[in-house]
Amino acid sequence: MLFLGVGILLLALKYLEIDPVAAWPWWGVLLPFGLAFVWWTWADWTGYTKKKAVQRENDKRQARIDKSRAAMGMPPKRR
Repeated sequence: MLFLGVGILLLALKYLEIDPVAAWPWWGVLLPFGLAFVWWTWADWTGYTKKKAVQRENDKRQARIDKSRAAMGMPPKRR
C-alpha cells in the first residue's frame, strides 16, 4: 500500500509539473506501481496475505472472548 501511495503522489507531482519530479523520467515516476505489483504478487503467492487475514480474525475472536469473560467477572485467559 505504501508503494501505491508513493506512486500516486509522484504521478500527481509529475502531472502538475512540480519540481524536482517534473524533470524525472516517466519510468522513475511509474516505478512504485511496478513495485506494488511485485509486492502483491509475492504476498499472494507465498500466502502472506491469507496468513495476515487469519491472524486478524483470530485477534478479533480472542478480543470478543476476553470481553465476554470480563463481563462475567472472570479474568481473561492467559495465552
